[in-house]
Amino acid sequence: MNLLAYETSQNMLDLLQVNANRYERVPLSDSLGRVLFEDITAEFNDPQFPTASMDGYAVKHEDLASGEIKVLGDNPAGHDETRTIQSGECIKTFTGSMMPHGADTLIQIENVTYEDGKITINESVPKGFSVRPIGEGYREGDVLIKKGTKITFAEIGVMAGLNQVMVKVSVRPRVAVIATGSEILDLGENADNPAQIRSSNNYTLAALFESAGAEVIQLGTAPDDRDAIMQTFENALSCADILVSTGGVSVGDYDFVKDIVPRLGAKVVYKGVSIKPGRHIMVAQREEKFILALPGFAYSSTVTGILFALPLIAKMLGKEKPYTMVAAKLQSDFKKRSPFTEFTACNVVVEDGEYFVNFEGKKVGSSAILVNMLHNSALMVAGEDDKFLEAGTYVNVILLENF
Repeated sequence: MNLLAYETSQNMLDLLQVNANRYERVPLSDSLGRVLFEDITAEFNDPQFPTASMDGYAVKHEDLASGEIKVLGDNPAGHDETRTIQSGECIKTFTGSMMPHGADTLIQIENVTYEDGKITINESVPKGFSVRPIGEGYREGDVLIKKGTKITFAEIGVMAGLNQVMVKVSVRPRVAVIATGSEILDLGENADNPAQIRSSNNYTLAALFESAGAEVIQLGTAPDDRDAIMQTFENALSCADILVSTGGVSVGDYDFVKDIVPRLGAKVVYKGVSIKPGRHIMVAQREEKFILALPGFAYSSTVTGILFALPLIAKMLGKEKPYTMVAAKLQSDFKKRSPFTEFTACNVVVEDGEYFVNFEGKKVGSSAILVNMLHNSALMVAGEDDKFLEAGTYVNVILLENF
């Protein structure tokens, strides 16, 4: 079996044409976790006028040296202040209030004593103290949030400040997920014999894809029946943008998926990539729909789902990248177990702003050990040419959070 180099497989994936021009408008309150379809640009300055950043007295800075200043009255937040301060005058001004005309400094309440309509200066402040200048937050015309950004609490707060009632977001790609294999039991099913195993792949992948911004169609499990699987795949392709299956892509007598995909009229983009785990992966395309046939082992299907499904989802959403990759330093020696590009579950720690990798608590064994991905794990990438990596070597690591 001729295996495609991992880097080549990713380049080919990146070249696939996907429909990334679908959008919908949703209320701001419903936009959490969605992906912006357009840049968010400021239509005004923030603040639009000099603003008090704490409670105090708006003064001319030169008057502080006099030691005593007359108070004209109050200036509450939200008040349209029209008075102009003259020399020797001040106005009590509250947090968020427009600074009165003529004032250039705010002296906080704690620094003065008020008595008989005047304040006595107990401790002076620099010129411009506690005054937010025009445009401190942003300027009119600034691009505040770029297209392709996943909306979090911060984006919602900024857009609320811009009075963005409705938000244009990318339509979630629909991803159908199914686990194949007669040995697979879905949740709640009773086992007929001890050789049967509980399905986890379809639930793991569904959660992964939803985290990445997709809408998931959960198809459950399917036994090793060629005609039944083919009909299920055909039905899924009628309503999903991407069909992701697990199992049936190796070389066994009951591995039907690899044969079914071409019969569906799909063009195989590639089958077999030089990676561990998951080298039997298949990527196919039928018109604007995609089929990803992943291996059946739990760790393998999860890793290949990250490496091959997430980039397609990201492209459909208009996101710049599917995940974050960082350079990290090995805290212990690492020996590769294969001649392929390897993806190994690891722990990542950050010390003084630098990433470090270790393998404490990680089991060494087959590609079925999904528990290796617990506890905020990451994926360390070791290239085909890597064999033995000494402690202190820098490696690439895929972070498995905030997709």
